Amino acid sequence: MASAYSSGKRIALISMGICALLATAKIVVGLMAGSTAVVADGVESASDVFASSVVLFGLVLAGKPADEKHPYGHGRLETLTGGAVGMLLAGTGVVICVRSLANLGSQGPPPASYAVWPLVVSIAFKGALSPIKFHFGRKIRSSALVADAWNDMVDVLSGFAALAGLGLTLYDPVRFTSADHYGGFAVGLIVVFLGLRVVRDTTYQLMDTMPEPAMMDDIRRVALAVPGVLGVEKCFARNTGLQHHVDLHLEVDPAMTVRESHDIAMRVRGQIVAELEWVADVLVHVEPHPPLVETPGHARE
Repeated sequence: MASAYSSGKRIALISMGICALLATAKIVVGLMAGSTAVVADGVESASDVFASSVVLFGLVLAGKPADEKHPYGHGRLETLTGGAVGMLLAGTGVVICVRSLANLGSQGPPPASYAVWPLVVSIAFKGALSPIKFHFGRKIRSSALVADAWNDMVDVLSGFAALAGLGLTLYDPVRFTSADHYGGFAVGLIVVFLGLRVVRDTTYQLMDTMPEPAMMDDIRRVALAVPGVLGVEKCFARNTGLQHHVDLHLEVDPAMTVRESHDIAMRVRGQIVAELEWVADVLVHVEPHPPLVETPGHARE
């Protein structure tokens, strides 16, 4: 977990550098070439620099150990930064849409053909960077890094939208005189949609939405494998940033002593934390296993 966590921070730093270079290139070339779509895509990339810095900030704070005031750790700060990235995306998309529509009535020469090159380079770089962020974001269960991966995916989609609008204008400047502006508007819509999706996903985590069923099944499997555990009555888990905290109700033999049931609970807790790296801690409650009900003609097992 620690090595993947460090890799996440390195990826955020690398992303900031790449985004800064791409944003500068697209804005400068877009202004020189007179392309609304390229400038719009450059503005979106500029917001990525801030987004990646927010992600890095969240990862650093989330790695702080638990203390007296924060017994569950500081992981939720990382989730909050993921939501901040989503809101930043949505806001940037609205601005891009408004600016692109404002330029629809403007008249001027068609954009220069060299405006396509920063878009092509951006699509290539972001297309390679997004899967890497998805991989490490899901590995360390980082909402912010996954949100930043979606951010890069937005760049790829917006790059193609800008490229399509610019390409139509270059192909027939008279017939498709406004295609470049509409391309910028399409970029904005894509950014808004993905931003709202990221906000939705992080909101679910802050509402303590249960993990996917396969993860819960893993908790029960590990608990039931410990000798002395006769059943799992309840099992809940909440996301606390990079990891989850689990509440577990175990069923044990009602005839055993408090000490014996406590020892079983501690073994279950230790085994779950050891086998499932995404679990930060387990709160175990021990309950007596209900007696088996005998049916006529059948002996009790």
